[in-house]
Amino acid sequence: MMSDTVQGFSNVRRTRFWQKGFLASQSAYVLAALIVLIIIMALASPNFLTGGNIGNIVRNFSFIAIAALGMTLVIITGGIDLSVGSTMALTATVTSLTMVGLNGAGFHPFPGSALIISLAAGLGTAGLIGFLNGFAIAKLKLSPFVTTLGTLSIVRGLAYVTTYGRGTAPAGPDKELFLALTSGQIAGIPVGFVYLIAIALIMWTALNHTAWGRHVYAIGGNESAGRLTGVNVDRVKIQVYMLSALAAGFNGIIISGWLGSAPANLATAYELTIIAAAVIGGANLAGGVGGAAGAIIGCILIEVIRNGLVLARVDPYWQQTLVGCIIVAAVLVDRFRSLRNT
Repeated sequence: MMSDTVQGFSNVRRTRFWQKGFLASQSAYVLAALIVLIIIMALASPNFLTGGNIGNIVRNFSFIAIAALGMTLVIITGGIDLSVGSTMALTATVTSLTMVGLNGAGFHPFPGSALIISLAAGLGTAGLIGFLNGFAIAKLKLSPFVTTLGTLSIVRGLAYVTTYGRGTAPAGPDKELFLALTSGQIAGIPVGFVYLIAIALIMWTALNHTAWGRHVYAIGGNESAGRLTGVNVDRVKIQVYMLSALAAGFNGIIISGWLGSAPANLATAYELTIIAAAVIGGANLAGGVGGAAGAIIGCILIEVIRNGLVLARVDPYWQQTLVGCIIVAAVLVDRFRSLRNT
C-alpha cells in the first residue's frame, strides 16, 4: 500500500520531454516561430530561398550576431552594454587608420605585419573600452545603463574626432589580405559566418562546461549568493564587458572590410538591434538566463523579417516597429512560461 502511494506521488512531478532542456527554453519557441516565418516567406516570394538571397541573409545577420554573443554574456550577468555600436565604429576606424599610418611610414617588415599590428591596435582599443566599462560598473558600482550610455557618446565622439567625420579606408600591402579575411568566402560561405560559428562554439563550451561559465550564470541569478560562494564577481563582470567590447569591435572590423572603408557613423543605432536579438533569443534582462544559440536565432529572425520586408516592398521603417513588437511578444511568452512552471 505504501509503495503504491509513493509510486503515485512520484508521477506527480514527472515532466514531459518538451518541458526539459532546450525545448523548454524561449529559444525553442523563437526557433519554431522562425521556421514558420521562413515557410511563409518562401511561399510569399519565389526569390526568398534563392542562393543569392540566402547568402545575403547569412552575411547580414553575421554583421550583428558576433556582437550579440558578447551582449548575451553581459545580459546574463544582469548588465547591459549600450556602447557596442560606437565600439564597432571606433575599432574599425583605429584599425583602418593604423594600416594607413604604417603604409605611410613604410613599416611592413614581413608580409602580414601591418595587418597584425592594425588588428591588434583596433581590438586593443575595443578591449580598453570594455575594461573601462567593466571597471566603472564592478569597482565603482555605477549603473550599467548610465555608464554604457555615456561610453556610447564618448566613443562615437572619438570616432568622429579622429576622422573629422569622414570615413577611412585600409591601405598598404596588406589591404587585399585584410579584405579577404573580412569579406571573403570559404567554400562559398561568407567568412563572417565562419567566424560566428567558431566564436559561438567557444562561448557555448565556456558557459556550459567551465567554472567560469557557472560563475557568469551565478552572478546573474543572485550576485550576493555568488559572492558568498567565492565567486570573484568584480573580475567576472570586467571580463564579460571586455568580451562584449571585443566581440563588437571584431564585428565592426568585419563590416568595414565588406564596405571597403570605416565610416565614422558605422553601426549607428546597432546596439538596439543587438540587444533585441539577445532578448528575443532568450536572454533575460534580469540576468541568469541566455546562451549562444538563442542569440544567433534572434539575429536570424530579425534579418529574415528585414529581408522579407524588402522582398515584399514594404516600407523599411516598419522593420523597427516589428522588431519592437517581437521583443514585447518574446518577453510575454517568457513571462507566461515562467508562471506556468512555478
